[in-house]
Amino acid sequence: MISFLRRFSMVEGVSTLLLFFIAMPLKYAMGYPMAVTYVGWVHGFLFVGLWLTFIFVAGLRKIPVVLALIGMVAAIFPFGPFMVDGKLRKYDSSELLES
Repeated sequence: MISFLRRFSMVEGVSTLLLFFIAMPLKYAMGYPMAVTYVGWVHGFLFVGLWLTFIFVAGLRKIPVVLALIGMVAAIFPFGPFMVDGKLRKYDSSELLES
């Protein structure tokens, strides 16, 4: 479950970067507002999904509630999900089995 959370977090982080560094310049520099509409909708869906996934995983007691809260707040910032991944890695049992 934590490996899913980590992957989902990465996808949401990439959607944030696409929104800020691709879609918004397309809107404001090139006059193409639909880029923000589509990418923003996908990003919003992924953002809410990530928050729900953090709540679910914390509810299963797979990660501490504090880490879930940190992950949820970090998702607000462009590179936040990538920074939280290092902390999530400690709790990922699939990675523990590989090492």
